[in-house]
Amino acid sequence: MAEHKHGPRVAIVGAGITGLTLAAALDRSGVTCEVFERAPGLGETGAGIQLGPNAVRLLHRLGLADDLAKTAVPSAGIELRSWERGEVIGRIPLGDRCEERFGVPYYLLRRSDLHAALLRLLPAGTVRPGKACVAVDEHADGAELRFLDGTAVEADLVVGADGIRSVVRGCLTRDEPVYSGQTVYRGLAPADRTPFPAGEWASLIWAGPGQHFVCYPVAGGELVNFVATVPSGRQPTESWSEPGEIRDVLEAYTGWDPTVLGIVEATDTVTRWALHVRESDFAWSRQRITLAGDAAHPMLPFMAQGASQGIEDAFALAACLRDAERSGIPAALQRYEAARRPRTVLVQQRSNDMIRVFHDPDAPRPAPEHGDLLDTVSWLFGHDAEQVPTT
Repeated sequence: MAEHKHGPRVAIVGAGITGLTLAAALDRSGVTCEVFERAPGLGETGAGIQLGPNAVRLLHRLGLADDLAKTAVPSAGIELRSWERGEVIGRIPLGDRCEERFGVPYYLLRRSDLHAALLRLLPAGTVRPGKACVAVDEHADGAELRFLDGTAVEADLVVGADGIRSVVRGCLTRDEPVYSGQTVYRGLAPADRTPFPAGEWASLIWAGPGQHFVCYPVAGGELVNFVATVPSGRQPTESWSEPGEIRDVLEAYTGWDPTVLGIVEATDTVTRWALHVRESDFAWSRQRITLAGDAAHPMLPFMAQGASQGIEDAFALAACLRDAERSGIPAALQRYEAARRPRTVLVQQRSNDMIRVFHDPDAPRPAPEHGDLLDTVSWLFGHDAEQVPTT
């Protein structure tokens, strides 16, 4: 491990958004860490990402306000539309009202833009690509990470931020990812080639029988990102980047609003991602090992909160570790898990519940003119994950 400033020597496994956010939050607290990434390079896969105010306010604290303002699109709202004709059947207003209410925008952006901004925050050498962790062995004073290349590293604390197929999680529990029955196709299209509604810098969701279609602008409005769910009994490979076929998406959405089909047709390539879930009823932490993000609580993406919850984890864990020299690492990890578990379980449950809202035509939905729907998401958007109870 590199020489540290103070506090525990922290090894993070996984250089995705959660792992890099944790590294930046620790650096902000004066704790040096190293991030070990399996991939040989540091580019981010995936297409678009939505960030609620609960994540954006934390990223602002890292100094990313200017980066986000340059690369992200502030969303005017989350709009639910009917699958056949595209008429609006529900809407949560965002835009200025969201910023006035919660202090920061709701952002739409490319994953790669956020990933690159987080990398720029870290001291040179923090991230170690090409280091595939194969095992973690805990002992009384710390833990040893072993890598595929035969090397090993000692740390006071190991954090698994290595996704749904987490190697670190495998040291804590023996469960396996379970296919949800849903596959999503993702694509990016030049906005000027799509029929995306002009001036609608919002998250649009077409809800239909058994599936739904999400799209929103990214890259300053130059690109449109879409996510198309397709139910499938066949279990495909669980991957962010498995190539898909545009014709399969068009076939699955035959008869839908022409705007949906036009957005898909404007895309040159798509990737396919099988949605998997895991059990949440297990201990995330031991004495010197813990988990964050999808490694701890993978969730269906139907509330667009997966990355935001990983960002929340990072800040909560960093806050708990500030006092680790006094309280000890095991106590810090207990505080972290106690603070995060109830909230992430609730978000997981709400994400599961959204399947009915999006896929069942008879599901109750608020009318577009119904009250102030920001009230319904205040528990989610108004949360400050860095404010962890001291006991």
